[in-house]
Amino acid sequence: FRIGCTADGAEGPVHLDVAVQAEPELRVVGERLSADGVVLLETALRDPGRRAVQAAWHTAGSAPVTRAPLPDDRLGTPLLPLRVAGKTDGQRRVLAAAEQMVVALRSVFACDPRPGRMREPVPTGSGRLLGGCDNLADVLWRTRTECGRRHAQFVAAVRTGCAGPVADVLAEPAVGGVVRALLDRGDGVRTGLARLGYGELRYLALALVLFTGPGVLEVDPAGEVPAALQTLTVLADGLDRGLDVRQRAELLRLAARMCDRGHIRLVGAVADASWAAGAAGVTVVHLDP
Repeated sequence: FRIGCTADGAEGPVHLDVAVQAEPELRVVGERLSADGVVLLETALRDPGRRAVQAAWHTAGSAPVTRAPLPDDRLGTPLLPLRVAGKTDGQRRVLAAAEQMVVALRSVFACDPRPGRMREPVPTGSGRLLGGCDNLADVLWRTRTECGRRHAQFVAAVRTGCAGPVADVLAEPAVGGVVRALLDRGDGVRTGLARLGYGELRYLALALVLFTGPGVLEVDPAGEVPAALQTLTVLADGLDRGLDVRQRAELLRLAARMCDRGHIRLVGAVADASWAAGAAGVTVVHLDP
């Protein structure tokens, strides 16, 4: 299959296109990094029997390109700073474009909440949310007191997407040095996450992701970019899986509202995007088979 993206920044729009072979084993069989119509890096699998691709990158010196083999089990773009000296203007352009793309790709959080694991108590740890949201209770233990305003907004979102009254979402210590997450129903009544439905748990986890940021999610923050200018991209495959009509509509509204602030983006894959078409702040991209 083929996949690509564009990262905009100081070097202008930089495009990365990748061809991946999934069977019998994962291999990056082709890659192209380009900007302003100039191909800065291009790789291709010439010999299927070798675990390497032939790479050529822009030099614009005594030789227009430099050629060398690169491994086929990883992207070549992040490897360029190890292979390109930066002696010519062309080489420096390659390095700048590669850095812009790598910084953009590093700021991606792949999220696929797994309700079966979210129901269990978890040990206290770093308080950084994993991609499967297994440690949601540990994250709530940390974040509930960090920002009261953000937590209140999160509780309001959970109230909309979960059945029954919701006065608070919290974590409490349990026997064995673990914490468990609960919904406070008010009047002293609490419901453990173990009793919530599949869709409710996925909705709750995705809402928490949208309200947090790089300091809470298990991602590698781009230290090269000031915190105020960083943008996090949340990648959610099967975004609407298990959600009912009300939950997915509310999650879409919440995502549009949070993304409008400029510090987070949500890219979600769904089987049928008709329910999202035309919504404010949402772009629907249809992928042809």
